[in-house]
Formats: sequence, structure tokens, C-alpha cells
Amino acid sequence: MDTKSYANLAMVAGPNVFQIKTAAAGTEDVPDSADIFDEDAGLINDRSVPGYNSMRYVPWGIDNTLPYRLLRTISGDEVLSQNLFFNVLTAYGAGLAYVDRDTGQPTADKDIDGFVFGNSLKEFFLEQATDMKHFFFSVAVVILSRDGNQIVQVRHKDACYCRFEKADSKGRINHVFFANWRKPGTLSKKSVECLQLLDQRDPLGHLRVLMGKQPGADGLTKPRTTVRKFAVLMRFPTPGQRYYPIPYYTSIFRGDWYDIKRLIGKGKKAKIRNHAAVRYQVEVHRDYWENIIAEEGLTDELEIRKRIVREKENIRDFVTGVENSGKAWITGYYVDPNGNEQRMVRIHVVDTKKEGGDWAEDTQEASNMMCYGTNIHPNLVGATPGKSQTNNSGSDKRELFTLKQSLETAFHDQLLKVHELIIRYNGWHDKVKPSMPLIILTTLDKKTDAKKIQRDGSESDVND
Repeated sequence: MDTKSYANLAMVAGPNVFQIKTAAAGTEDVPDSADIFDEDAGLINDRSVPGYNSMRYVPWGIDNTLPYRLLRTISGDEVLSQNLFFNVLTAYGAGLAYVDRDTGQPTADKDIDGFVFGNSLKEFFLEQATDMKHFFFSVAVVILSRDGNQIVQVRHKDACYCRFEKADSKGRINHVFFANWRKPGTLSKKSVECLQLLDQRDPLGHLRVLMGKQPGADGLTKPRTTVRKFAVLMRFPTPGQRYYPIPYYTSIFRGDWYDIKRLIGKGKKAKIRNHAAVRYQVEVHRDYWENIIAEEGLTDELEIRKRIVREKENIRDFVTGVENSGKAWITGYYVDPNGNEQRMVRIHVVDTKKEGGDWAEDTQEASNMMCYGTNIHPNLVGATPGKSQTNNSGSDKRELFTLKQSLETAFHDQLLKVHELIIRYNGWHDKVKPSMPLIILTTLDKKTDAKKIQRDGSESDVND
């Protein structure tokens, strides 16, 4: 084998630690998140209810899967999903309680306390608050005793699986249909629950009329139905939406900031995945291989290949091995006819400073826009995870948290509807009232971390 072949062989022999391969860094196509609101494409037509052909319902989105796609989109971003989680927690506040009207303490009445415990009202309230923050409405079901004199149970119905009946000629929605709308082809009368919806403005009066406890429009007092299960709708109003509200935070998707943040993340991921983190560049003169082959008297092609691979591994281990730190490696060089030094092996240290910081400000900007869209100050949740940021003082954060809690009053007023219905229908209104106290952080001189503020202005420690 001639000496020229040695050099060519060295370029292809075994794992080559000297060749740097680059891959094109790019981002896969990210669909426009605004496309999930396909109801903008045109008028959504009502459909017949499976198993109830004489009844019509209004789909939630053109393909009737808008809430599922919305939740999937929310879960695709850590800032947005945590912001909504924070909104749920602030809406929950200090939880729900039926308190004595005179003392403001949790009721000691055995019947009322048994109802609260038996229906797990704290969990029920958290479920309702979760739907309210995600979809701006929630549905509860009240179940009456057989004689219709008492509400004995209250249950949450997941908003994702609720659909509203088409309004009648007077604009009233009379029924809610509960089913797994992900699989429309499998739905039947057995799998679709039809719930009569109490009047949204006066659910108590409507229920009393149905049970014959109050005169109806005909002036007669008589039971109007044998049904003992009814739906109650709690809805935060949004303009122009007759059936399903569109939460204000969804402007994040229409305004492109959700997609911008996703693109930044995918761009960084592609850059890290496709970037070769090379610490050293080793340049080897072609005569170096020839000298090794000649000195060891190798002639067999396979042996030459193995020897070149072994020499490359030796160089790599010497350069990168921790145990070789501080040691010297002696190599030869010669001077060509032009008087230039030709070194056999030359090692260059490659600049390996961290890359990707050019998007740091964009990431922070996109995160802050999501916080703005979900009505949360960035310093309350940490808008830029993993990045240093300026923080407000403790007093400022305390005031921000108090402001955030105070803004939950409108949501609490809606969520109280079903509890006021239960208390008044059961005749408990002279004994108890529903309470959703806010948590207000205090200063150190108060000797307590936080206080619960009732709707009437009374205070108590969180641990009380």
C-alpha cells in the first residue's frame, strides 16, 4: 500500500473524533392555536340529541370538541397551565362553609352539618371553581327527597361533558345534556343524561313551582313533575355568547403569544439537540499516520485500520481524560522548504460558552404576556421560570395577593347560587349562610401569617 493510501485510509477508519458533523436546526410546524376557536368559521347549527330525537342541542364548537381541544392547548404550556391552577386556588380561597348567622362559626346543627359532610361540599366547591376558571361556567345537580320537601344531595357535573339545549321561543334553555361527547357515534339514550335546567334567574322560585310549593303562572299550587333531579347553571357572563362563554384569557391564543412562546421553546430544543458540543479540535498531519505505519512495519490493510483507530482513541483519551490533566504530550514537527514549521499534531480549544441566551428576553416577554392574559401579576407566580428577575418587596406582593383575592368576589357570587338555593329551599336560611372567606396575608406584627376575611368584613385566623 502506498503512502497516499495511508492518509486516505485515516480519514475513514473507525470512529472519527476529528470530524464534526452539523445538522440543520429547525422547528417543526406549530399549528396556529387560534384555530381551536373554529366557531368563528360560521354559524354553528343545532343538532338532534342522541336518543332524544325531538330535542335539539347546541354543539360546543363546530365539531363539538372545543373544550377538549382547549384543555389540551392549555396543558401544552407550563406557564399558562400553572396560571390557571393559581386562579383556581385563589377562587377557592379559604374554602366553603355553612356558618351560623349569629356567630359566623361553622354550624353545629346536626342535620346541616351532616348534609355538608355527606356531600363533601369542600370538594364540590373546588370542582365548581375549577370549571368556572377554565370555562367561565359550572353545572351542579340538586337531588330532592322522594316527597320533594328537601334537597338531600348536590353533585358536580364536569362542564366538558355538558351541552345546552337549544333555547325555546322565549329564549330559555330548559335542559342540559350530560354525556361523553368525544365518542358521538356510540351515544344513545342510555348514555346521554337529560337534566331539566332550573331558571337561571330564579332557580328557587322555579323549583318551588315544580314541587307545588308556590303558585305557578296559572295561579295553581300543585306539583308539576315527578322528577327529583335538576340542574343549576352558574355562569360568568361574557358579551355575545348566548350558550358557552368564551373566557377572557383565550385572547392569548388569538393574539399569537401562546404560539410565540412555543416556538421559542422548540427553537431552543432544536438548537441544543443539533448542536455538537465539541471541546477540542485536533489537527493531525497526514505524515503522522505514515510515520506510525512505517515505524511499526505494518503492511496488512486490516492491521493498519486497527492501528489508526487505536491511535485516534489514544489521542482522544489523552485530551479528554481527567487522569491526564497536567501531563505533557511530546510530538514532532519539521520545517518545510519554505521555512514554515509543520507540526504533526496541533490541539485547539473550542469556545463552548452557553448558547441560546439570545431568546431569554423573548421568553420573559411571552411569559409576562400570558400572566397578563390570565390576570396574574408575574411576581405572584414567577413569570420566567429558571431566569433571574427583579422582585417586588414583601409589602408589594402582599398587596398584589390581596388585590387578586378581592377580584374573586364576582366569581364567588356566581358560585354561591346553588348553595343559596339549597339553604333557602331546605328552610335553613334563618340558621346558616354560605361563606367563602378570602385569605388576606398579614404583616409580622400581627403575629399570624394570614387572616380569613368574611363577606361581612369579620376576620379570623386561618387556623381557626
